[in-house]
Amino acid sequence: MTKKNLIFSLAWLALAGFIYYLVDNIQNPNKLNKLGNNPQSVVLKRGLDGHYRAEALINQSKVEVLIDTGATGVAISQAVADKLGLKSIEAIRTNTANGDSVGYMVRLSSVKVGGVEATNVAAMIAPGLDGDVLLGMSFLGRMDVRLLKGELTIKQVE
Repeated sequence: MTKKNLIFSLAWLALAGFIYYLVDNIQNPNKLNKLGNNPQSVVLKRGLDGHYRAEALINQSKVEVLIDTGATGVAISQAVADKLGLKSIEAIRTNTANGDSVGYMVRLSSVKVGGVEATNVAAMIAPGLDGDVLLGMSFLGRMDVRLLKGELTIKQVE
């Protein structure tokens, strides 16, 4: 490979990396390092798909969450449960948008989005869940949640 081809290849690689960085920041605007650590509230921006996603800390481990005000509780995929080392309390039958299924109850020591945190949060391991974590009302119900002009504000109330 000539020096000219190497420089050309490195330039294309740098451009591809820069484009990936820009697209990732547009599609996932709520990165852990951008949310701040304000213990009073956190403001999430809506993604291009219309959903609110964020990086959060569950038991001090970083995970991707989808804010789901229609979910009764926090639902965790099997892959994330394994990563977090979660052990189920008991199996339960549950009714989801995809029909009846079995889930496994767990307790989370902490769930933190930005600086807003709840402890001892009820959750369920959902083996059929395709995403990472659905952040539902067992967390959100402890907060003041407001939606206005494409921003979701979660305020600490407990």
